[in-house]
Amino acid sequence: MTKDNKAEAEAAQFKLFAEYNIDLIVLARYMQILSPDFVSRYPQRIINIHHSFLPAFIGARPYHRAFERGVKLIGATSHYVTEVLDEGPIIEQDIERISHRDQVEDLIQKGRDLERIVLSKAVRWHIENRILLYANKTVIFD
Repeated sequence: MTKDNKAEAEAAQFKLFAEYNIDLIVLARYMQILSPDFVSRYPQRIINIHHSFLPAFIGARPYHRAFERGVKLIGATSHYVTEVLDEGPIIEQDIERISHRDQVEDLIQKGRDLERIVLSKAVRWHIENRILLYANKTVIFD
């Protein structure tokens, strides 16, 4: 998908979503910013996994930026998608300690493990109707 064909690509996705009666969209390594139209069609029904402990390192290449900053913790965040990049209500987060011995590749691998866990919890909680949204925050019921 490029900026030039984004509208057509999203239109094709909308058609598929309607055809198969899709009610939850999960963005995992999608790496595209959704259009405002896309987000407004599926409010609180799009879950994204972001490869950092938000609000730190919004956008692309957060592990590289974390490495450059010398952080001691990396994380992953699942959140509902809103029109503002990586600013939606947070569903779940987790972290892992790293050290000066870790290289960017190590951060990426450790982060991927966290991403799987955080995303699976968010999807499960959504499907089980255990998430209450309130003032751009979430309450997760046990």
